[in-house]
Amino acid sequence: MIKLSTLILLLAVAAIPQDANYDEAKIPAFVLPDPLICSDGAKVTDSQTWMHKRRPEILALFEKQVYGKAPDAPVIAYDLLESDARALGGLATRKQVRVYLIGDKKGPFMDVLIYLPNKTQRPAPLFVGLNFYGNHTTIDDPAVFITKSWVRNNKEFGIVDHRATEASRGVRASRWPIRRILRQGYGLATIYYGDIDPDDEGRFDNGIHPWFYKKGQTHPAPDEWGSIAAWAWGLSRAMDYFEADDDIANERVIVMGHSRLGKTSLWAGATDKRFAIVISNNSGCGGAALSRRRFGETVKRINTSFPHWFCDNFKKYNDNEEALPVDQHELIALMAPRPVYVASAEEDRWADPRGEFLSAKYAEPVYQLFGLQGLPSDEMPEVGKPAVGTIGYHIRSGAHDVTLYDWRQYLRFADRHLHEKGMK
Repeated sequence: MIKLSTLILLLAVAAIPQDANYDEAKIPAFVLPDPLICSDGAKVTDSQTWMHKRRPEILALFEKQVYGKAPDAPVIAYDLLESDARALGGLATRKQVRVYLIGDKKGPFMDVLIYLPNKTQRPAPLFVGLNFYGNHTTIDDPAVFITKSWVRNNKEFGIVDHRATEASRGVRASRWPIRRILRQGYGLATIYYGDIDPDDEGRFDNGIHPWFYKKGQTHPAPDEWGSIAAWAWGLSRAMDYFEADDDIANERVIVMGHSRLGKTSLWAGATDKRFAIVISNNSGCGGAALSRRRFGETVKRINTSFPHWFCDNFKKYNDNEEALPVDQHELIALMAPRPVYVASAEEDRWADPRGEFLSAKYAEPVYQLFGLQGLPSDEMPEVGKPAVGTIGYHIRSGAHDVTLYDWRQYLRFADRHLHEKGMK
């Protein structure tokens, strides 16, 4: 019998177009935009010019041409639906919080599952990340609510007619080593991304978008938010709640995401400087990988397969990456001076591991403006040998996934940087 993990990998490989380029010799010649040259041609030579002039320029370009601009933050409301101070055998305090995304309890909401370590002094530092199939899939805890939102069908996970069932409880627990995170002194919060915007092939009538449409509008404008920007906006609304929870150290919140949700964590970190550390796991095209390399998944491929993820303006760059006014090294640079970590997997060529490494490396000059070490490796590190400065990077063995190895690096990275700032 084929293992479920093997079956998922085989299906993923089968879905990858056979015309994708995996040959470094066939990568087109390109010139990356310089993050330290302003739109008026002025050179950025200090951190203040970066923060007050160049950074806003780059952020605006990503908003207009790639992800789309999200609405201003509303004043949220929330309810504590359930809590248990002796969860997981006394290891944690569990909270399940409903956050009303526009402040109206008759409007859209997302449910935030939070575990806080009982042996750590409060307020506790916290990892936060979106999940793919519902909060109940992230842990074998029978008290976690099963999502009632639209979910992508997956018979192996017990999801039929786009509804989750008891059979899907804990099916993604391998990606969320919650007990280990708790024992290392961190809390973990996770949210089902479909609570914010269902990932259902281009519909914009059943998630957060319609609540912000102008009269007569049925689709985001070309420079308005796609789904990735909506999911990132939802992470910021979670951050609004964290600031109101005295048990959470809101100045020590680390945002982490995998795959499309790794793209999301990067955009959340770029648009919301409240996230103390930003982590991208296997985020690929539109995430950490350089678009101009056209290696593995390309701008055209991602816009064709997932036309709702980015703003419509991004489609102008299908087979036209050289015309992009930005590239993904500048997205990573938007985190400066905050720590940022990029992770790849050896078999995940679709996500272009080398392109992810190069983005992290080419963001380094911005960190140097702040007197910080960027990525301490001029060459792509060997598999299983992370390079860690204020920018971190590793490539591990294996395929497109989140593994315990990845989490070990993220926990070490968080320990290192929170200790350096006297925050842990």
